[in-house]
Amino acid sequence: MKLDKSVRYALALVGQFGFSMLVPIFLLFWLGLRLDRWLGTNFLVIIFFFAGALIGMWNIYALVKRLDRPKEEQAKGRVPDDDSPEP
Repeated sequence: MKLDKSVRYALALVGQFGFSMLVPIFLLFWLGLRLDRWLGTNFLVIIFFFAGALIGMWNIYALVKRLDRPKEEQAKGRVPDDDSPEP
């Protein structure tokens, strides 16, 4: 089965969204569990879970912002990176 280029692009984008959202959630959830066991507490896992969700949402926002740039400006290099200062 041969997929159209736009279908492959859409599937890759969905995978990247999922990866960008789930990795911070799982890593910080795991870190919260480990810290709770080590410190004998039971609330850090919740805090770290929500921190991971916020970081995941920020990753998605940054990815969408980067994808939303006009293609012509990206090709010409006129759009500065998010971290570079405005002239």
